[in-house]
Amino acid sequence: PKKAAIFRPRRRFSPSGAVLESAPMPEEAAPPLLNLTNQFLVAMPGMSDPHFARSVVYICEHSDKGALGLVVNKPAPVTLAELLEQLGLPLRNAAQSERPIYQGGPVQTERGFVLHEPMRAAELPADEAAYASTLIVPGGLEMTVSRDVLEAVALGGGPRRLMVLLGYASWEGGQLE
Repeated sequence: PKKAAIFRPRRRFSPSGAVLESAPMPEEAAPPLLNLTNQFLVAMPGMSDPHFARSVVYICEHSDKGALGLVVNKPAPVTLAELLEQLGLPLRNAAQSERPIYQGGPVQTERGFVLHEPMRAAELPADEAAYASTLIVPGGLEMTVSRDVLEAVALGGGPRRLMVLLGYASWEGGQLE
């Protein structure tokens, strides 16, 4: 990882003690950014924010620009069969019909996310996913936001281990550190 240099002003003085100029002077490099990708955040008992009280959040992406996570322990009052029916995708696998949908977070609650086991098509390179809009979480799962994964599940295919979530949580750079 590239180390960032921190600069503090450097002053040059004349023999009489007057400041001649100020220029940046490199200091010791900053410690590397804490990366919470593929980690869980567990709310402390005293957390009073209604969106995150008693929440467990899986961090899908974390960088110096910000973070994106999914709340994985708050079921919504809808099942997979009901959601797929609303999307015009009848569920052919009855065993999946009562699978709960989860409230993934307070941002864009009308948007769906599928958190699932890695799905690699044999003809794809190792760093490419089987579905159209998929974030491969390094060392972890995959998060897909495209309809094709839901179509596969409705037809009885797709990932066997999955969570469907509505909404997400996000933080600006530095908020989680």
